[in-house]
Amino acid sequence: MNGKLTGYNYQTNQLEMIVWEEGVITDIQPVTKPADPEVMIAPGLIDIQVNGYRGIDFNHEALHEQEWQTVIKEMAEHGVTTFYPTVITNSFEKLAAIFQDSAKSLAALDISTIGGFHLEGPYISAEDGPRGAHHKTHIRPPDWQEFSTLQQKAGGRIKLVTLSPEWEEAPRFIEQAKQSGLVAAIGHTAATSEEIDKAVKAGASLSTHLGNGAHVLLPRHPNYLWDQLAEDSLTASVIADGHHLPKPVLKVVHRVKGEQMILVSDSVALAGLAPGAYTSPVGGEVILTESGRLHLKDNTKLLAGSAMNLLQGIQYLTKTGITHFADAWNKASLFPAKLLKLPQQKGISIGAPADLVVYDRSSGQVMETYKQGISLFNRRER
Repeated sequence: MNGKLTGYNYQTNQLEMIVWEEGVITDIQPVTKPADPEVMIAPGLIDIQVNGYRGIDFNHEALHEQEWQTVIKEMAEHGVTTFYPTVITNSFEKLAAIFQDSAKSLAALDISTIGGFHLEGPYISAEDGPRGAHHKTHIRPPDWQEFSTLQQKAGGRIKLVTLSPEWEEAPRFIEQAKQSGLVAAIGHTAATSEEIDKAVKAGASLSTHLGNGAHVLLPRHPNYLWDQLAEDSLTASVIADGHHLPKPVLKVVHRVKGEQMILVSDSVALAGLAPGAYTSPVGGEVILTESGRLHLKDNTKLLAGSAMNLLQGIQYLTKTGITHFADAWNKASLFPAKLLKLPQQKGISIGAPADLVVYDRSSGQVMETYKQGISLFNRRER
């Protein structure tokens, strides 16, 4: 698909015309004709942890082709051009069915917006707190043979796996995951310093939603949060919705990790819906507030998942002054692309995929979204 866009580069604030052919950027030229300075062109967003969105749940049953098409369009409305549906802890039979049926639907669609699957669990901590909302019944030690079968059912589409290093089998599992080209992530863990060290040496490269999926109370030091922050080879994903992590924590992660801090939505199926009372597969009776906080109906202190989208995370980091706009955007685009070794890490440059977003900073809205030069969303055509 060939095309072009004119607007201000989100990093340089220079007015440019970006040209692409066959979905790849082929030319970038300066433009002198004035344009709205609030309208920026930026790389497409990449969300590596999405459990569902606007009523569509990736964990209940495998999605049909039309459901995949719907959620792709819904995500594009907020600038997401690549995302990784996240499937969480469940029985082997249920996981196998979800992966197998989803792989069939995605093969029929032949689309690149789905970067792959993120398997979060079942190889996580069984302890209350670190376990989060994952069902304890299905938590089990890492099993490479079982995982390989799930990967075969998924048609090789599992790209990330989150597990806890506290299992004896974890280091070897992580080694095998790395050798297979997967990102192995530490998450939902009660691991000791020694266990985290072994995981990193085995090849773990990511901390999944650092600061969440943890005990309510921790030793002052050592603890698994300090350990992961201190590991230079670990990238840290965070949920920056103003509810999961307070501003000072996000600020510390940003200061320590820099370009190794990436944003995830970790959104559940209720994300994007109107505020109100709902019944959720995870948490039961829940309330979604006007501020986007999703909590248990009977205990307002307990969150029932994330109801944000990735763009809102960028806006929160910018609004609170934790970092500037371009860096916040990079944490949801270039930096996750670098972690996953995707060509999108080239950003807006010749030879990069034409995964582009036209964003109006004054209204906080995405105006247009392109995937490899193909229009996924245009607010003017709604």
